[in-house]
Amino acid sequence: MKKILVGVAVVLVALGIVYAYGAITAPPVGAGGPETVGILYAKGVGPLPMLLATNQVDGYIAWQPFVEIAPLSGIGKVVTYSGDLPPDDTWKNHPQNVFVARDDFAAANPGIVTALTALTVVSDRYITDHPSEAARITADWLAGGGNFTYGNVSVSSVVTMERAIPTIIYTTDPSPEWISGTKKFITAQADLGYVTGILKNSSPGQQDAILFNFGPYQEATRELGANQIATPRAVTTPIGFGYLLAADHAALFVAVKDWQYFNSTYGVALVPQDPSLAKPDLVDLLVNGKKIATLRLVPGDAGPQLMQLAATGTIQASYVGVPPAIAAIDKGTPLHILSPVDTEGSGLVVAASSPASDWQGFVAWATQRSNSGKPLTIAAPGKGSIQDVMLRSALESSGFTVREIS
Repeated sequence: MKKILVGVAVVLVALGIVYAYGAITAPPVGAGGPETVGILYAKGVGPLPMLLATNQVDGYIAWQPFVEIAPLSGIGKVVTYSGDLPPDDTWKNHPQNVFVARDDFAAANPGIVTALTALTVVSDRYITDHPSEAARITADWLAGGGNFTYGNVSVSSVVTMERAIPTIIYTTDPSPEWISGTKKFITAQADLGYVTGILKNSSPGQQDAILFNFGPYQEATRELGANQIATPRAVTTPIGFGYLLAADHAALFVAVKDWQYFNSTYGVALVPQDPSLAKPDLVDLLVNGKKIATLRLVPGDAGPQLMQLAATGTIQASYVGVPPAIAAIDKGTPLHILSPVDTEGSGLVVAASSPASDWQGFVAWATQRSNSGKPLTIAAPGKGSIQDVMLRSALESSGFTVREIS
């Protein structure tokens, strides 16, 4: 076990990611009664493939590229992508990540927020139009363009990203369908006890006002349509911008790594202060050739952590999963959702030896294991993450009792 843990630490440092999680405790035989599934909460997705490879869990639910890593490395297989999780059709084309900003920051810096929104819009277009280049850039950001390595298993980060990006729909359009999909998470989170504040008993109209501020998106699309991004007032205080080490947040990565393209094409760019870094931490917002602000890019383990940073004012804006944003707003964090970033992009992975190949097979396997006194243990990136909410909702709709494992 000591060798395994040392190996995990080496791998995570090589990826430039530091994860901390408690000791893994398997549920006792017969725990939770019949038809029980255990969920183990790690801090982020980094540990999940190694936990599966070393048989510490039976599967995991994650965001990309950690879904595709499993079949490419041979340590697991994809049972279902998130859009196909039950209840039937609930999560088809589901909202995944959003762009949020603190209200005080948006009110004081409307031009900067509009410029960042416009950059998100055109970065999503870039990924859709140039998927191979986006895959290369994202692989460089996440793994320095090398391999994802877990023990003696390595897979190409570029190949993994080429598989991952097509499973994600990069869109910033807050369509009526997207808005409706976002509100489904309110219902799911309320049912799970994750929403207990101002959103719990709110009407649909109240939810719109509480959750959304599409003003910057509307202004950004107007300026992009006119081929002229307005030059905002410059600020000297660095702006904290949160993100995850995930394919879902590739809009940030391509904006920074191919900043010359965005600067020459749209007049807005994020210029790395040290372009030699695989993951730059300081970038300058350039609009129409003028430096407007410095952004401090802050990676998080999972969405709930990013929202804690937003609550304390450590970051002023972020890309983040929908459920953590909803939960933060519900608890009174002064922020709003400005636009989508992407939809879908998660998946449930199980061990390669598992008899399950789809959700129905997973249910049969989980039932058999539970009835034999050895319930399945599925790892998730963190409690309240979008993956946790969808998995718990799917399990409970299929008749399972969920047992949390720490």
